[in-house]
Amino acid sequence: MINIYFRKTPVGYKFIPGDRHVIRFLKSLLNIRPITGIEKVYLNLCKGFDELNIPYTKNLPFDQIKPEDAVIVLGDELYQGRDVLKGYQQPNRIIAGIGLLTHPSEWPDLFEQYPIAKYLQHCTWANNLYIRYYGKNRCEEWPAGIDTRKWTPEEHPDKKFDVLVYNKIRWDHQHQYTVLRNPVLKKLDELGLSYREVVYGKYLEKDYFQLLKQCRSMVFLCEHETQGFACCEAMSMNVPVFAWNPGLCMDPNRFIWNDPVFETSSVPFFDENCGLTFTDAAGFNAQIEEFWQGVTKNKYHPRTYILENLTLKKSAGRMLEIMAEVYPEA
Repeated sequence: MINIYFRKTPVGYKFIPGDRHVIRFLKSLLNIRPITGIEKVYLNLCKGFDELNIPYTKNLPFDQIKPEDAVIVLGDELYQGRDVLKGYQQPNRIIAGIGLLTHPSEWPDLFEQYPIAKYLQHCTWANNLYIRYYGKNRCEEWPAGIDTRKWTPEEHPDKKFDVLVYNKIRWDHQHQYTVLRNPVLKKLDELGLSYREVVYGKYLEKDYFQLLKQCRSMVFLCEHETQGFACCEAMSMNVPVFAWNPGLCMDPNRFIWNDPVFETSSVPFFDENCGLTFTDAAGFNAQIEEFWQGVTKNKYHPRTYILENLTLKKSAGRMLEIMAEVYPEA
């Protein structure tokens, strides 16, 4: 049996003890409970196994794991990996990763503390980072799947505006707004392109879905991603993307990690079918007209890329390949 573990970040009370339960209940009624990226990794892995008719359990108590069971442990970007694995005393080898830690220097003896067989990262640049600390044989690339049935374009789309600006600028907001975000919007105005902006963490998924149905293209503003669900979901709906891709880690914690310079990507799953990238505002200004010409001439077909590389079945199948290596006796 495959046992999958995902632990959501604990929610503390806001005003009085116990009110977190009321808040969670009300959010469920209003359908506004946010789903984190790592939770979507977990949910989509389960969906992929469902499509392949592969049985699994969710969060089975550790002491109920059988000797022949496979163990997959996913974290949460706000939940400490040590808490996720706390109490694990079984000998079963673990396929771990995606969200147990932010940088491998945070847990250099992970493989010594627990019987970890593989640590997963979604994409090549992130996997290369972990290889430097854990070694090539311990690290594997595993892209999460996109629910292409849900994120699918309409047969007869009703496009209402030209560009959806997806703002996921994470750090140094005042500076990046001055040198990047504001010049981007100014250029769109100069070209007469209509646009709307969504800010990461400040929208509901159902509203994002509607915006993707209505836009002709997307400008994606994020320093770097290991997967980039929002961008991939846009591409699954066949929305061409013009992405800011500075190419280097910009997380201020890189100095704490003593790893100040390493290569990254904001669109690790991307090719010429998906759109174009730029490195700064000057690059945006130089290439936006080329990108927009490609949009108007139907040059880009990003959904094709997603269907060829990032479906739920392909992701689940890749996990089965990793499991076959870790558990050859199964």
